[in-house]
Amino acid sequence: MLLAVAVPAQAEPGKVLDTLQLHGFLSQALVITDDNDFFGPSSDHGGSLEFTEIGANVSLRPHEDVLLAAQVLSRRAGGERGDAEPKLDYGLIDYQLQSNQQRNIGVQLGRFKNPFGFYNQTRDVAFTRPGILLPQSIYFDRTRSLALSADGVLSYYEERLPQGTLSFQAGVGRVQAGDDLLETLRLDRIPGDLDPDTSAIAQLRYEHDGGRIITALSHADVGARFDSHQSGLSDGDFYFRPWVLSLQYNAELWSLTAEYALRNSGLEGFNDPRFNFDTTGESWYLQYQRRFLDDWQWLVRYDRLVANRDDPSGDDYAASGAGPDHSQFARDWTFGLQWTPTPRIMLAGEYHYIDGTGWLPAQDNPDPSDTDRYWDMLLFQIAFRF
Repeated sequence: MLLAVAVPAQAEPGKVLDTLQLHGFLSQALVITDDNDFFGPSSDHGGSLEFTEIGANVSLRPHEDVLLAAQVLSRRAGGERGDAEPKLDYGLIDYQLQSNQQRNIGVQLGRFKNPFGFYNQTRDVAFTRPGILLPQSIYFDRTRSLALSADGVLSYYEERLPQGTLSFQAGVGRVQAGDDLLETLRLDRIPGDLDPDTSAIAQLRYEHDGGRIITALSHADVGARFDSHQSGLSDGDFYFRPWVLSLQYNAELWSLTAEYALRNSGLEGFNDPRFNFDTTGESWYLQYQRRFLDDWQWLVRYDRLVANRDDPSGDDYAASGAGPDHSQFARDWTFGLQWTPTPRIMLAGEYHYIDGTGWLPAQDNPDPSDTDRYWDMLLFQIAFRF
């Protein structure tokens, strides 16, 4: 149906097939922790190999103003083997209303990647990440389904100015509210279903002097409805309204990146007040990357997360009996090294020293009281693309 709509009658099949592109990627990591678990039983002897990403994408341009694109992703990050079942990562029709040397205006229809921060739209391709893991205070892996993509429509506008490029993206659709969100909200213990509501996301971005300076402001208003199947418990609503400010400076041999986020989230509408909450969290990181010897780079990053600005140490949270105080924050020092011997192969190593468990995946650590506040993590990864 999509091809019938998009391909004009006069299009020549041979020329259309000349625009066909196929690409793919594969990455495998080893995760070792001294305490707590991340992406599988990483604290056991030998660590965890349960961090695997496999993807394939295809694109076709049946008309100079129309692009069809889709990607299938198989990703396992701890959990059961069934979690690696291939899924549609994105699949869309991109129609350019105007495209010239001055500006681009277009719309995407289908499942699109959310424009959130610097890295969200390409976060599953290892070659696009500055390290093996993205800063977890901004790009949560514990609730990645919420930020990853949406089914709906995304419009975009790009204006080329004398000194830079100004772009704007805005989308409306239904996000992917997966089991990871249920587990993080501790709603997986209650019979019921979490269904996404129509949500909105937007990003304003400016690149100065060919990308030497990049700034972006992202905002989303995401909602989901929990349909309770437990007798005596009413339905409830989840909301997530983050703001992210992103800044980056790129020199010939080094880059400095910082992002800051305010995240308002909560549950409301339950007749049992124990389930309702409203908090505003705060996140930020500062990252330095250095390139050397043509195919090597290293990075150092400090990443900080506070789940509730009104209780940054988690003392009130612990006093209420909800869980340990260190589950409400995380301070992460990261040191990484990457080697790209060919454009298609990358080897990477990364060390994390972490104070707090604020972004630990709930599926790997079902009982927060069994976690340790101070812990170390070592990762090794090999990645291939074609």
